[in-house]
Amino acid sequence: MKIKVQKFKLFSYSYFLSFVLLLTSCYKDKGNYEYDMPVEPVVKNLDTLYNIMVGDSLIISPTFENIADEDIDCTWEIAVPEAVDPSYYTFQGKALRIVFGLQAKLYYARLTLLNKSNGIKYFYDFKIQGKTEFSAGYLVLSEEEGKTQLSFVRPNGEVLPRIYELINLKPLPENPLSIHYLANKLTGNTPLGYWIICKEEGIRLDVNNLKQEELKPGSITDNFFLAPNKIEIGSFQTHPQGVLMGIINGKFYGGITTTWDQAQTYGMFGSYADGDYELHDKFILTNINDNISIIAFERNRKQFLRFNIYGSVTYFGTQYSVTNSSIFDPTNIGMDLLNIVQINNTDTYAFCQDANKNIYELKFNVNFYGPFTFTPLHKRNFVNPQIITEKTKMLATKTGIIYIASGNKVYSYTPINQNLQEIATKFNDEVTMLKLSDDEQTLIIGSGSSIYFTNISTGNNGVLIDTIEGIPGSSIDITWR
Repeated sequence: MKIKVQKFKLFSYSYFLSFVLLLTSCYKDKGNYEYDMPVEPVVKNLDTLYNIMVGDSLIISPTFENIADEDIDCTWEIAVPEAVDPSYYTFQGKALRIVFGLQAKLYYARLTLLNKSNGIKYFYDFKIQGKTEFSAGYLVLSEEEGKTQLSFVRPNGEVLPRIYELINLKPLPENPLSIHYLANKLTGNTPLGYWIICKEEGIRLDVNNLKQEELKPGSITDNFFLAPNKIEIGSFQTHPQGVLMGIINGKFYGGITTTWDQAQTYGMFGSYADGDYELHDKFILTNINDNISIIAFERNRKQFLRFNIYGSVTYFGTQYSVTNSSIFDPTNIGMDLLNIVQINNTDTYAFCQDANKNIYELKFNVNFYGPFTFTPLHKRNFVNPQIITEKTKMLATKTGIIYIASGNKVYSYTPINQNLQEIATKFNDEVTMLKLSDDEQTLIIGSGSSIYFTNISTGNNGVLIDTIEGIPGSSIDITWR
């Protein structure tokens, strides 16, 4: 037993001595190391973004400094989500030299530089934006002697008329209503296509070449999982996620957004929002903090209806409380709706006509995301009832001005003080189109075979800025990229 104890003590003393020596060694070595870091290479003439036309040669030839030429090993990778074999878009060499055969989309890319002398890799990210001749410009939908036409306007103002038929070798459906550029704002404005909407059909175009879509549904009929026997379109608006929502056969339909936005089923219509109603063609789509609700109008009962989007569009009818029905009762207007506009997702103005042809302006707010309320604010005779008809075109700005097109005149109307005045630009022909620029500083007006761009920024009342001539027929709608 004594021998075992002595051995244990000897081991403990040795262990303690070793530990002390280790700490002392570490303390003495502190700060005495010298690092010989390799010099980082410098890559020049490599941009962060390259714009390239589809079908053109893409050549990127950077120069390298602080590295021997024989030590350079470069790998170029382009991330192509739609590629079956991603390795097909991996290239070797000091320069990237390819024919750009991808789509007119934004692609992420990377240059990996390997220093063969020490095995260290360096990474440089950049982007490639594919373009076509249709990547920038306007698309104008018009009607020429009863025939629907599509024209492309280049950024320099050159008009390529009747381009749909030239590219697709067939005519568009009759009775054009609108044109929509679809992009998913939740995924960086990913382009999804153009929709040309006519009264009984719609055509979807590839954004790259303006051909009718072949992989995804190319028509409104094909955009249904189960299409109705008859299609009569009232109107459509674009949801922020790049799908159509609107009225078909008096019912409300919404494109699905629950799949990947590149899937063939994305944006297709299932069943309509179930309910007993017959909708007016015009409606308001309100987006508050990405919560979307719809104000619609029931033709027969003459009442305002509530719809919400909970994954799909859901009908709630008049399931809301009215805060002041003494001004007017939204569940029983007793008049026909002529038009409806909304200012900055809040104040809504409906223009209605009673049995005696009197025109009334109704102002109200709604909260359709709880508590579910409808707040009437006023009901009054419109200041100039002669200019409000079923053909009258209207749109509202975020600053509170409503623009009204009637006959060959365009008016600016400020409902706060009921100021109504004709804009500075005059027109010889009937005004058939009103559109706001993205920044709402320009009012775009179609009249005759021309499109007029007018200045409506602060202190300006529609002074002419520019004109596009040579549109076939009368302009119906316009969109742009």
